[in-house]
Amino acid sequence: LAAGVLGASMPASAQELKIGFLAPRTGIFTQLGTDMVNGFQMYLDEHDGKLGGAKVTFIVEDDQGKPDVDVAKAKKLILQDKVDMLVGAVLATSAYALAPVSTAEKTLYIGTVSTADDLAQRQVDKYPYLVLAGWVPSQPNHPFGQWACDQGYKRIAAIAADYAFGYEQVGGFQRGFEDCGGKIVQKIWVPLGTKDFGPYLPTLKSDVDAVFSLMVGPMSLQFPKQLRAAGNKKPIVGGGTSYDEFALPSMTDEVIGDVSALQYSAALATPANEAFVKKYRAKYSKVPSYYSEANYAAAQWIDLTLAKHKGLYPGPVEFIKTMATIEIDAPRGPVRLDLSTKSPIQNIYIKKVEKTKMFGYPTDELWNTVIKTYPAVGTFWT
Repeated sequence: LAAGVLGASMPASAQELKIGFLAPRTGIFTQLGTDMVNGFQMYLDEHDGKLGGAKVTFIVEDDQGKPDVDVAKAKKLILQDKVDMLVGAVLATSAYALAPVSTAEKTLYIGTVSTADDLAQRQVDKYPYLVLAGWVPSQPNHPFGQWACDQGYKRIAAIAADYAFGYEQVGGFQRGFEDCGGKIVQKIWVPLGTKDFGPYLPTLKSDVDAVFSLMVGPMSLQFPKQLRAAGNKKPIVGGGTSYDEFALPSMTDEVIGDVSALQYSAALATPANEAFVKKYRAKYSKVPSYYSEANYAAAQWIDLTLAKHKGLYPGPVEFIKTMATIEIDAPRGPVRLDLSTKSPIQNIYIKKVEKTKMFGYPTDELWNTVIKTYPAVGTFWT
């Protein structure tokens, strides 16, 4: 009786929160997965392993960057490890594969990198336990297409990775570019993981003002190098992953002047980002990539959301509703959720590769210098 009275008089305390994290730990996307895990883990380390007051059990599974493996590992995490939520994965095709799993198992899935346009559009009501905390692929490229028009470009050829993310990135750029009078005159699709672009480069039209490229993983390193070696000097405008900081430190001077668009740049000159870059670089001996920042910010969003529930996980639907009431001040800037698409409203940055010094580091390095900001861009812009 005394124990019962004592228990009744005590306030509810924060519980353990189990997070199942999907990221490639082997295969061609290993570096992306490392950046993802490091970003989330750094936020956890800064907060003593707790989010919203709840002690976090962080279970990382190697998805190898493959949608079928994502599905198998997600089911293992939900059914065997009894996680409260799934976070992560890389490919757009993985987002399309994991959304039905989250619905079938009634488990929250927070896509931080793995994301897809249609999950925020025609299928948004089909998957009530899914939220896209990072972006949708076309989002940065709608304003990027407008920017390209503003530079006087009229005709652009596109070359991109042949899968969902590539289609949606090119689609966003085409929509923005053609809405303002430009024309995508050619599209070339190259297999995911292509190393030799030799068969494709001669087919690029020569009578264009620029080349739009969308590359991922090791493809990002090879394409600009091979394009320039082939003698093509056309300006490159690239989807954000083509020049992201996961690859930029390994690139050479042929990429100087290339322009891309994304919701994050490690060279973003704000106090919040400078602090983030310095902490991350001190901890992991490299500049954070978008993959790092996206997962750091996701951990921050989970932290603030769970805090509103006093550390007690309220279930996926209530969690998403609460997320939508919070604007986070992430390293990339202000981010809030559009509940109608369950994806972010956020700044989009147009970035130019420059060799310069940043944040007091003494050596000239390649940085994605921000040359224009489009504030508070919606899921599908206008």
